[in-house]
Amino acid sequence: MDLNAEMDHLIKASQAWIPMIMEYGSRVLLAIVTLAVGWWLINKLTAKLGKLLALRNADLALQGFISSLSNIALKIMLSISVASMIGVATTSFVAAIGAAGLAIGLALQGSLANFAGGVLILMFRPFRIGDTITAQGVTGTVDNIQIFHTILRTGDNQTVIMPNGSLSNGIITNINRQPTRKVVFDVGVDYEADLQKAREVLLELAKDERVLPDPAPAAVVSALGDSSITVSLRVWAKTADCGDLTFKFNELARDRLKEAGIDIPFPQRVIRVMQDAPVK
Repeated sequence: MDLNAEMDHLIKASQAWIPMIMEYGSRVLLAIVTLAVGWWLINKLTAKLGKLLALRNADLALQGFISSLSNIALKIMLSISVASMIGVATTSFVAAIGAAGLAIGLALQGSLANFAGGVLILMFRPFRIGDTITAQGVTGTVDNIQIFHTILRTGDNQTVIMPNGSLSNGIITNINRQPTRKVVFDVGVDYEADLQKAREVLLELAKDERVLPDPAPAAVVSALGDSSITVSLRVWAKTADCGDLTFKFNELARDRLKEAGIDIPFPQRVIRVMQDAPVK
């Protein structure tokens, strides 16, 4: 009787356990298969994404960053989904991740602003390595673009490390993005000078092989100052030649104008002293 009772107890227990084992076993098996297949698909997808960015000539740093970030984010989402398939309550888990993300974001908001600025710069490319730019009051050549900072090299060979947050939100002048630029050279001449002759002298300076014929050079009267008339020489040249042309104009303009009998006056002010009439 004791043996029969024990057998009956085992049979009843198995009848309760077997459905539970079948139910949870199938869930675990399905979760394992989902995790394995999803992991494989995510790796394939992010690899394809990296190749797509390479075909679009995206920056190498941006390629690696976007691929890694996408891979990590998708795998976190996959892990949460697999945990919910098994029966794990993921609501509190997701809330904890959100709270942790908020706390980290508040603590590192300056760094995150630089991080976001770096992503924007790498994506939209307002400048590239080798470009000369003016930003935040600094002019220099871009040596390196990093996720958090951009490194500039100034004309006197100083290294300037500029945060990407302020750089991406400010005005950027890309000096050598365009292949050609206009050089404007201003010189002041005396009010008694022959303006036509002054224009001719400046146009003679423009007869340089580095000056482009189209648009044609022009010399115009651009301003009437307090002590001089400003005559402007305006020429177009390749961007790389603009600095040398300006130096040449500065060097030759004075001597050429002097030979033509045209003076470059010093700033001056006329003062009239008025005397009071004697009191009768």
